[in-house]
Amino acid sequence: MNTSDLEGPTLDYWVARGLHDFVREIHFTDSGETLSIRGNDRGKPWDGRFLPSTSWEAAAVVLERACKLEMHDHGRGEVVCSVSFGKDGAAVEGRGPSLRIALLRAFVRQAFGDTVEEEFLRRPQSLLGVRAEAIGESSAVTSVEDMPTPDQHIGDIGSTPRV
Repeated sequence: MNTSDLEGPTLDYWVARGLHDFVREIHFTDSGETLSIRGNDRGKPWDGRFLPSTSWEAAAVVLERACKLEMHDHGRGEVVCSVSFGKDGAAVEGRGPSLRIALLRAFVRQAFGDTVEEEFLRRPQSLLGVRAEAIGESSAVTSVEDMPTPDQHIGDIGSTPRV
């Protein structure tokens, strides 16, 4: 999928993936339509909804990483911005119906290139650098800390049942 076409929850997801220095976990709520993250941005913990495509509060996390930002509103429903992330970062262009969307698309383009995987995982994920891994749901068997074992491990009764 082209980064210039990203919008809504898909754009939010790829922005969160690009913030691997901030985001530790990605979760989806509301039947996969709302992104929720866990992370820590410069000492400020974040545990909850992360909707940068609809909220400047969340998009400010990206804006604060911009070292240079130029924008042009062509007056026909399209904003073009050129952004440099990092002191020595090359300028990346983003386009969208608003400055916020153009900025976020430029950020994703800078982090992942002109295209991203079309596979949009709506499962809980843990970010390990730029790589994401699904967080498995724990089952009753794997969540038990004291599993019985044949060699009389702690938690085993150890005696024969009474009849």
